[in-house]
Amino acid sequence: MNKKTVVLIISLLVILLFGVFFINTKKEYKTNLYYMDTYIYVKLYSKKDASEILKKIDDIYKEYHSLTDRYNHYDGITNIYDIYHNTLNDKELILDSKLYDMLKYAKEWEEKYPKFSIEIGSTIDAWKKYRDSGKGIPTQEELDNTKEYTKLVLLEDNKILNNHPNLDLGAISKGYTTEIVGKYLESIGIDEYLINAGGNVKVGSNYKKKNYSIGIQSPIKGEDLMSVIKGNNISVVTSGGYERNYEYNGITYHHIIDPDTLYPSNNMKSVTVVTKDSALGDILSTTLFLSSVEEGQEIIKNYDCEAIWYTNDNKIIRSENFNKYE
Repeated sequence: MNKKTVVLIISLLVILLFGVFFINTKKEYKTNLYYMDTYIYVKLYSKKDASEILKKIDDIYKEYHSLTDRYNHYDGITNIYDIYHNTLNDKELILDSKLYDMLKYAKEWEEKYPKFSIEIGSTIDAWKKYRDSGKGIPTQEELDNTKEYTKLVLLEDNKILNNHPNLDLGAISKGYTTEIVGKYLESIGIDEYLINAGGNVKVGSNYKKKNYSIGIQSPIKGEDLMSVIKGNNISVVTSGGYERNYEYNGITYHHIIDPDTLYPSNNMKSVTVVTKDSALGDILSTTLFLSSVEEGQEIIKNYDCEAIWYTNDNKIIRSENFNKYE
């Protein structure tokens, strides 16, 4: 074998190795969205062009945004707005199966933990009017007029009773939709991804191929992080009153309403749940925020999750095995 032949073989091997390297190298793709009154950031890694995947993610969030929007009507669908505002004489409404399944999930949770409610839309509206203006709070009479909630009645075959319940899915919609996006990505072989939907962070099962760090913000401005979570295939979801709020007469009022008192809950400053399922994390973090620490510690014993509380008296309390994530 002459020298030229050896050089040619080596050159071909180098080209082949580089070709294999580039074929197997994953490229970073990312997008920024705005749905459900929340900025959403998605980053993923794929060997193939992921433009269509990002479009599909956008489509999923857009569809669930439209279905759960309680302030606007959309042609061609029956959404949360229509359930309350429709003028049909029909005794039943037929829903898209996606919305029906979310409502069923929420109702089953509500039956177990009545502190969580999707039927307090009228009370939320009463507070929102004052929060948007930043002036005053609802009178007791205004709140009392909202407390006779019309219950959502689920029927068979994606139908509900058309009794006009005023629903609000703000405590579940982001986490529920983010979980659907995560399952979609995993189903097509994308396991390296990060989704940040406001206080809902979901990390793929193989993101960075090692434990990924997620900081948990303190509800007190200027304070250090409460904790740093490390892991893959997890969702970290926080409920707190420190971002959506307003002050009146020296008192801060936030957006998470206790269905018993009709006032913003004063149990916690924030609660963060760490679990695999983002839908569970979302609905559970709100439930814990509305409960005492003792009640919350009992609730999470029923689920594969951990939690950290920042109480109103500025105590940080971790669940029994929370430190396994730190």
